Amino acid sequence: MTFNITRRLIGGLGAGMIAGQAGAQTIAAANVPAPRLPLESGATLRVLRPVRFVQPDEEVFRANAARFTAATGVQVRVDFVAWEDITQQTGVTANTGAGPDIIIGFNEAPHVFQDKLIELTDVAEYLGAKYGGWKQLAQKYGKRHNSNNWIGLPFGASGGPLVWRKSAVNEAGFERPPEDHAGMLRLCQALRRNNKPAGFALGNAVGDGNGFANWVIWSHGGFLVNEDGTPGINSRETVAALNWLREFYATFIPGTLAWGDISNNRAYASNELFLTSNGVSLYFALKNDPATAPIAADTEHTLLPRGLARTSPMAGLTLNSMVFRHSRFPNAAKAFLAFMLEAPQYDPWLQANLGYWAQPLNAYNASATWTGDPKVAIFKDTMDSDFWLGFKGPISEGSAAANADYVMVQMCASVASGQATPEAAAREAERRAARFFRRR
Repeated sequence: MTFNITRRLIGGLGAGMIAGQAGAQTIAAANVPAPRLPLESGATLRVLRPVRFVQPDEEVFRANAARFTAATGVQVRVDFVAWEDITQQTGVTANTGAGPDIIIGFNEAPHVFQDKLIELTDVAEYLGAKYGGWKQLAQKYGKRHNSNNWIGLPFGASGGPLVWRKSAVNEAGFERPPEDHAGMLRLCQALRRNNKPAGFALGNAVGDGNGFANWVIWSHGGFLVNEDGTPGINSRETVAALNWLREFYATFIPGTLAWGDISNNRAYASNELFLTSNGVSLYFALKNDPATAPIAADTEHTLLPRGLARTSPMAGLTLNSMVFRHSRFPNAAKAFLAFMLEAPQYDPWLQANLGYWAQPLNAYNASATWTGDPKVAIFKDTMDSDFWLGFKGPISEGSAAANADYVMVQMCASVASGQATPEAAAREAERRAARFFRRR
């Protein structure tokens, strides 16, 4: 790290303080001046973040935090909490003005609490200049709407591409899943006839349910919110998407209307399901268990089909860090985040996560994370996405609330189950969205 923070950090930790950590030396870094961040006397930090995906995530994160303490003298306490609790605890921290100095939350969290946060523009611009620029999704979630002012520093995103059994798809007459809706429907109809069905979550699943519903609508040209922040879901594109979904759902394994985030993992691992969407977690769970290793060997990943979209419509679940105004040590907090995103710390952490979190900075495309297993390489570009939660509107508290209220998921589920026509479901989704979005 080259931040001119204290005399102990002058000279550039990023250049080689941790030369023994795997892969860090492969990351290209420009020689750019860092902003001065004089550390506050007696600074200590408390950091809150979601619980680990794999054990090395926590181990490397804690080791990096300890390394920051060794270099600066700033004591850092890191607490890991359940994914479903992080948003609630962020709200409590923001509303009480007390608690952690730094929270690494999800997606649009900094935009919900932006008046409670300090800006991180100096750190973001330094890291972007040094490491090849920030990826598109990182910029979307990091910058305040319609500005170049950063209120969050994204740490990475988890993608949910198609996961499929090569033998089953080939048996159905396809080399790989098609990019168009008609082709995907034919593939899944053939899989169903062969008793090797597809299936996607249509229950209130935080990751899989929202991811699938968004893909259905986005890939048909629809969207929840207009660019001016008003509801845009009741459109001919949405109705077309829902009409297609009725046919597509008929090819699914039974029970997907009640699926949570773990349901498709279990069905896929038990040879009941042969095509779905998921993060890399499913593949590694299969690969690391001798009983399911043959399924992993037969598993492939491809991006969600584009349909009518220009690129694959997938918004990765994004870790997004923020520093609160109530912190007595804002410089130390900013320095900590910068330190954790520098190559000697970040690249080993990236590798420890096995591809589950994909990098926000372009230089980390060269990480050894993406060269060890070719079936993982597809996750490298997760944060290059043109789509975000609340697309096409501004990221806001409304988009977070609509996502948490499963507006898109329940619209799709009502049509798939036959409880509503596409037209009626789109109108109801518009009514529900109107609670969260207002004309500016």
